[in-house]
Amino acid sequence: VQLVESGGGLVQAGGSLRLSCAASGRTFSRYGIGWFRQAPGKEREFVAAISRSGGTTYADSVKGRFTISRDNAKNTVYLQMISLKPEDTAIYYCAAAYGGWGIRIYEYSDWGQGTLVTVSS
Repeated sequence: VQLVESGGGLVQAGGSLRLSCAASGRTFSRYGIGWFRQAPGKEREFVAAISRSGGTTYADSVKGRFTISRDNAKNTVYLQMISLKPEDTAIYYCAAAYGGWGIRIYEYSDWGQGTLVTVSS
């Protein structure tokens, strides 16, 4: 499956953004989708994931501030981000796992190109 992220940008601390991950193909509903991020000079880290049935899990650092959701009719997964902090600045990637989901990078086989989120203080 091919993935395209959008919705990144520059926002002040405390602000909000909604990222979108649009997928191609007819089998989108069979994929679990994860969001990961990579800040400059740091390793890529897990942010949130949603299963085929809509189960969700979050990194502790974003719990209560980020919400992941999916619309299978639109082949799209969203990441709503509120109360953004400068430490949320990163390139955000969505990834797809056929028939599964998880919090580990290796669990995902398909990745988008990423969208940059910059949070100013």
